[in-house]
Amino acid sequence: MFGRIAQRYDLANHLLSGGADFLWRRRVAKIVEAWRPLRVLDLATGSGDLALALQRLLPETEIVAADFSPEMLAVAQRKGVRETILADALSLHFPDESFDCVTVAFGLRNMAGWSRALREMNRVLRSGGHLLVLDFSLPVGALRPAYRFYLHRCLPVLASLVTGQKAAYDYLAGSIEEFQSGPAMIRLIEENGFVAAAAEPLTGGIATIYTARKA
Repeated sequence: MFGRIAQRYDLANHLLSGGADFLWRRRVAKIVEAWRPLRVLDLATGSGDLALALQRLLPETEIVAADFSPEMLAVAQRKGVRETILADALSLHFPDESFDCVTVAFGLRNMAGWSRALREMNRVLRSGGHLLVLDFSLPVGALRPAYRFYLHRCLPVLASLVTGQKAAYDYLAGSIEEFQSGPAMIRLIEENGFVAAAAEPLTGGIATIYTARKA
């Protein structure tokens, strides 16, 4: 599915989020910059937008961009991501404690086992290293019904016009509904070897940044 939408993935993201995805990634990059990591693993890098944002703010940091879709990695390489690697987030081949920071933007939700993926992220982080997860969430309050209408009724139709792959975006809506968020995601992160987990809602709760440290 991701291979089929790779060539128009960026255009769809920017249009369907109203450009908010640029702001979200900029915020993530500023958080990571403050941690001053020497080596970062960007998991589920997709077309590499977050890896590029990190490269711009942290030019001396080694950014390793990993994904299981070769088509997505080809797009990331063409855009200028320096270091890409084909990898399955559920079974990483990096040694223990290889990175100072692991980021995953809009990827954890798509992984077959959230706890298993988090344990792998924990394993490749050094002691005290940082985790950052950016993903979609459901807003609370008055915005929630309107957002769900857009998510299920409007977004798949618009996405099919941009990518020709309506089924991929039908999947997106369902995956957002099922994905844990807020306190439930904080608990999940802390149950898998992390401490001091915190959530930062973005754009009324449409997306959320989760941060934590390896215990």
